[in-house]
Amino acid sequence: MNNSHHILLKARRQIIGDRIGNNPSLFRGEGYDFIELHEYIPGDDTRHIDWNITAKMQRPYVKVFREERELSVVTVAMLGGSLHFGRDRFKIESVAEAVALIGYSALSNGDLFTHYNFSETLVDEVRPSKKRFAVAMSVERVMGAQLLRRHADYNAMAATLYRRVKRRSLIVIIGDFFEIPDLRLLAKKHEVVALVVRDRLEEKPEPMGYTSLIDPETGILLEGDFNGRNVKRYAQKIREHDAALFERFQKVGIRSAKLYTDANVSVTLRRIFEGRV
Repeated sequence: MNNSHHILLKARRQIIGDRIGNNPSLFRGEGYDFIELHEYIPGDDTRHIDWNITAKMQRPYVKVFREERELSVVTVAMLGGSLHFGRDRFKIESVAEAVALIGYSALSNGDLFTHYNFSETLVDEVRPSKKRFAVAMSVERVMGAQLLRRHADYNAMAATLYRRVKRRSLIVIIGDFFEIPDLRLLAKKHEVVALVVRDRLEEKPEPMGYTSLIDPETGILLEGDFNGRNVKRYAQKIREHDAALFERFQKVGIRSAKLYTDANVSVTLRRIFEGRV
């Protein structure tokens, strides 16, 4: 069984298990179905309690939503050489599994699912569908994509999707975000979620001494002394970058979370859509 089939099978089992367990879809109660707040009365869904307002008013308030309607769910895989990395599992596999879980969850909820692969420009598109083959095709294209010597251009992606995606949608952007993108316009038009895929080793590398490395995005040979001091300096730069990245997300109203390659993808997704990260 190849990796694509394994990822798809795992995702389908997870979604079926969630349905049997009476767990809600990832996308129930999205922000653009919100109407108003009212004080909690017995029988209201406790999952819709607004804890911020509840704390301010000192009594429980719940969010009221419109009658459920079809959503447009879009996944975007940001493909570049840096995804060809991982201690036990490549980051690209986590990206593909996230696409599969989001896609199957959308279909199980009766929603439209669309997928884009993007690097420097738009690589390919799986058009809006409610059929399982669309999810399978999306995962296969993610896993089969050329990564080495490719670079993910987030700003070009945001400009392209702003023009192409006409209907208001839930857009989940999945990549390692080693640049801080300007997603303000896209986030005004759509509900945008950022899933930052990382391997723990790239955030906290181990000292290696004098080493030669090849940049997977450019193919350039990098040589240097990766001693303890230089590794600490690198890790600090990553922390500063990520602090600025997540601050930018918060400012423009984008929900975000990190997905590590050793983490449970389904748990991470459920947390981000339930607002617990």
